[in-house]
Amino acid sequence: MHPISLQAAATLTEWSLSTLRRRLADGSLRCASNHQDKNKVMICFDSIKNDMCIAFEDDDIKLIQSADAGDARAQNDLAVLFLEHHKYQSAIYWLELATKQGFADAMHLLGRCYLKGQGVAKDNNLAMMWIAKAASLGHPIALAQIKSIRLLNDDEIENRVD
Repeated sequence: MHPISLQAAATLTEWSLSTLRRRLADGSLRCASNHQDKNKVMICFDSIKNDMCIAFEDDDIKLIQSADAGDARAQNDLAVLFLEHHKYQSAIYWLELATKQGFADAMHLLGRCYLKGQGVAKDNNLAMMWIAKAASLGHPIALAQIKSIRLLNDDEIENRVD
């Protein structure tokens, strides 16, 4: 039995939190009783295993648990799995958690999601902000993207002056 949070279960199943709570109340989902935070509702992973929105490998269970426990790298890696399966809303949840911990890869990916409108409303300003934040932390792809944008802007400025 692997306990996971309600929010993690929501991203894995694409069910709303109210649906999860309703299923807990009617007994179709099992509440995990042996978890450390008694104030946080945790459910048994096995009770949602057959209802997940993508097929996870057995190795991914540890990834899910690590992400749910707050590991930024695991949150980013789980988001990548969701992105690969076009489950953008679920990916955004995990990316936002990782960005709050200053994880540059997640910042870059979140910027790309804003740029493409995947799981969030398309917003070039937020895209640039997240990519710039990733670049400021030394993310190599984000650094190259910011450098390209600067070069484009410099060329544009030179052409206007001439």
